[in-house]
Formats: sequence, C-alpha cells, structure tokens
Amino acid sequence: MSNSQSIRIQIDADTSVSGLLLVPPDARAIYVLAHGAGAGMAHAFMAAAAQGLAERGVATLRYQFPYMERGSKRTDSPAVAHAAVRAAVAHAAQALPGMRLFAGGKSFGGRMTSQAQAVQALPGVQGLVFLGFPLHTDGAPATTRAEHLREVRIPMLFVQGTRDKLADIGLVRELAAQLGDSVTLMEIVEADHSFHVLVRSGRKDPEVLREVLDGAAAWMLR
Repeated sequence: MSNSQSIRIQIDADTSVSGLLLVPPDARAIYVLAHGAGAGMAHAFMAAAAQGLAERGVATLRYQFPYMERGSKRTDSPAVAHAAVRAAVAHAAQALPGMRLFAGGKSFGGRMTSQAQAVQALPGVQGLVFLGFPLHTDGAPATTRAEHLREVRIPMLFVQGTRDKLADIGLVRELAAQLGDSVTLMEIVEADHSFHVLVRSGRKDPEVLREVLDGAAAWMLR
C-alpha cells in the first residue's frame, strides 16, 4: 500500500487547490487524474484508481477543482476549470521531470482536461485517458460535447461502460471511428458510468475495476 503526499497547487495569484501525489517506487508514467462533477479527489473511486495504478507502475496526481475546494456544488466555468488542469499538469511535470505524462480523469474531469488540450496543448502531455467520458446528459444522446476532440492532436483512450447513460456506446463507437487512429476505445461490458455492474452480469465491481486499471495502465506504459 503506497501513501499519498498532500500538496498545494497554485492556479493563479489568488487561487490554490489541494492535491494528492502518489508515486510508487517503480513509476514509469504519471497520470494527472481529475475528479468528476459530484465528488472530489478523495472519493472512493478516485482513491482506488490511484492505488491500483500505483500497483501497476503509474504515479497519479489527483487535485480539486476550485468549486470543490470551496465546497460548492456548482461546477467551475470552463476557463477556471482549464486553468486548474494546466496548473495540475505543470505541477506533475515539475514533480517528476522526464517521466511520461498523461492527463484526463473521471467524467467531468476528463472533459475539462480534453477541452483545455483542445484550446492549447498541455505541455508535455503524451496522451489523454478518460474514465467514463460524459458524451451527453442522461436521456439525451448527442455528440455535441465531443466536437472539441477534433482539435486534440495527441492519442486518447476512452474507457467506457456499455451501460453508461451519459455515453451511449453506439455513439461512442461512431465517435472513435470518426476521430481515427489516435483513439483507442476500451469497452467495459455491462458497466455503467461509475463502472458498477449488475449482479446478473456475473461479474463484481472489484473485477471490473481491475479491468479498467489494467487497460489504462497498459495503454500508458505501452
């Protein structure tokens, strides 16, 4: 079991947020892992993902978006979120210079990271990893949230549950095909947006999480 180091990330002169840096002894890459809209960096999924990736040779830097740091339920504007992403990526690069650098996150965090990358490339980032990209709102399948991905010029990994109500798997497949060879789609059969599976699937959540982390780590370390 590896221990996370508490850090502060300065976004601008007036704003800083907390972060958690987890670096295993055998780290060969670092993943800047942003949280989803409704739960912060210490959420059980985030903690389990960081620990599991550490066991697979991938360091992580988790961090709070400013709204989460304040305890607000209203997400930051894209500009504020993008600034947080950039600051976290810069901190990771400085903490582990020369190590392969990836960014992304869970749901909202992954989308804000990809938007930041589309606006202006994140220095040093070699690829984006999305743990459940929120392609649309529940019950309203669409791909407008993904238009900016056409401006992303680095490889992307989509880890998507086939029962995800925020990302119709058929639309995700179409999107991956349109974006071309730079995209890898990893489908997690019978998993929802939180990577939970129904009992009738014959699988359990820990098994699914292992599949998610095995795939993400292998992609980053390939």
